[in-house]
Amino acid sequence: MQRKLAIAFAVLVLLAGASVVALFQDFTTLSHEAVTADVQLVQAGGINGNVAVLRTDDGAVVVDTLTLRAQGSRLRELAEKLGGGPVQLVLNTHYHADHSHGNPGFPVGTHIVATRRTREYMLGVDGAYWRGEGVWSLLGSDVTGTLPNDLVETGSVLSIGGKTIRTLHPGRGHTGGDLVVLFVEDRVLHMGDLLVVGCYPNIDLEAGGSVEAWITTLDRVLALDFDRVIPGHGPVTDRAGIERFQAFLRELWELARQAAAEGLTLERTQEVAARSLTRDAGFVAMGLPPFFTLDRAFVVRRAWEEATGAVPTSPAAGG
Repeated sequence: MQRKLAIAFAVLVLLAGASVVALFQDFTTLSHEAVTADVQLVQAGGINGNVAVLRTDDGAVVVDTLTLRAQGSRLRELAEKLGGGPVQLVLNTHYHADHSHGNPGFPVGTHIVATRRTREYMLGVDGAYWRGEGVWSLLGSDVTGTLPNDLVETGSVLSIGGKTIRTLHPGRGHTGGDLVVLFVEDRVLHMGDLLVVGCYPNIDLEAGGSVEAWITTLDRVLALDFDRVIPGHGPVTDRAGIERFQAFLRELWELARQAAAEGLTLERTQEVAARSLTRDAGFVAMGLPPFFTLDRAFVVRRAWEEATGAVPTSPAAGG
């Protein structure tokens, strides 16, 4: 899955000219907006995942770290300003590059929380990056010191600087290791890519993802106590935003389940989807063309592959 993204960045590294410099600057220019008095949403545009920074009396808590080491470094500097001091804790919601490859921008030994499965996917599916192999050898230094070092099975509760941070692995969905993070006092939930708003999701079947399981997983998320929701991609939303996304997944899974029951080919299933899917109205494609694109055709194919037991093909590289 990460191979396509690695190739994409290799091409960018090898290209020369002002356009590449502009792209790099765009990727490393961070913006932020307040979600509450103590929670900031940090974004870098493009395919980058949403970051949350929590201000505490002891310093900053950061959820997800963007795509590049340079972004991680700038994020750390910004988090120290927004979060009241040095970064005390980093959490990775899942293993995809656009949420975790900024980890090496933080000091080795930083307290980094993720699920055990996320670390396994980092060292397995995304192992080339974390071992510095191939194109990733261009980084020039070991990044293993910024792998998650505090591993969650089902959930945990941490207290830092007068704030309570609750983590939960609610089940399979986007991947098999997704973590959601609740800032209890601020009533803000960061969902990683278990929720995307206004765009099509990646369904990472190779790393335990599942459309069918995702629906029930969101029920467990909805049982939490929160007001505002930071998705993995898209604008801040609320409980209703999760329910709208869940309704889309239900419709997608019912389409795939029925196609499997009727023995429909993928091509025929795509034709049916063009007429019958309605809950994705307004969704836009996301990705890094020509390397990968998350669009309606992609999610229908992934749901069909899961429902029919077909061997997954051409996985997406991120998102």
